[in-house]
Amino acid sequence: MKTVHRIDPAGVPSQRLPSDIDRAHGNGLVATGLRHAYGRLTVLDLDAFTVAPGDRHAVIGPNGAGKSTLLDLLAGTTRVQAGAITYNGQVITRRGAAWRARTGIGRTFQHPIVYPDLTVLDCVRMGGWHHRHHPDRTPAEVLEIVGLADHAGQLAVTLSHGHRRMLDLAVALAGQPRVLLLDEPAAGLTDTETSRLLDILGGLPGWMAVVLVEHHMDVVAALADWITVLHNGRRRTDGPADTVRADPAVAALYLGAGGDDAAHR
Repeated sequence: MKTVHRIDPAGVPSQRLPSDIDRAHGNGLVATGLRHAYGRLTVLDLDAFTVAPGDRHAVIGPNGAGKSTLLDLLAGTTRVQAGAITYNGQVITRRGAAWRARTGIGRTFQHPIVYPDLTVLDCVRMGGWHHRHHPDRTPAEVLEIVGLADHAGQLAVTLSHGHRRMLDLAVALAGQPRVLLLDEPAAGLTDTETSRLLDILGGLPGWMAVVLVEHHMDVVAALADWITVLHNGRRRTDGPADTVRADPAVAALYLGAGGDDAAHR
């Protein structure tokens, strides 16, 4: 029977299989020794994080656990202070966000960013400009996928919150990512919008890896096959999704039911 490590203050090593790690080193994303601090406050201290092709990897934990910082470092929107990141076997630690996006690392944001003077269609065109001569899908087709085809000519700044989230996803997908980093994509969505999001993400091609930071546990349950739990910037456990979600220590930590003391009981 598969088990996961108990949560403890010092953190635990990753439980990824050697075969997964090998695939990630060959054709995926691998971060080792990541550490990020703001002054004396360390917000992330992670020995390794592995994204193999086709992974559906959720990262969960309380607010302030270091989840968004991890995505920022992987995407290149925050400069790595310590550690190394490789992608498809190439060291990309010092590469910026634009370079990473061009080579296949896409992302959405916790707070969707829109260009106030651009239409919805033009935003998607911007997201896929580096594939404009050989796109997998045209910008109009991407908008159809996320349910925004009828809003193509609308100024992006006038969209509702839910539609902005869908546009954020559309811009990321237009970049034809091989690794898609999603930062709380279901935050603030209605039940209908969340259902639409699940349909979209569930229909992504199997070769595309997804790293999902999310507080909406129904979304995690529907999408993730592997879960990493962060707390105070460190891994507290990881493992197959069903096993981690069933672990009482994870529930105690994630739901705040008694804090760390409860996690050890």
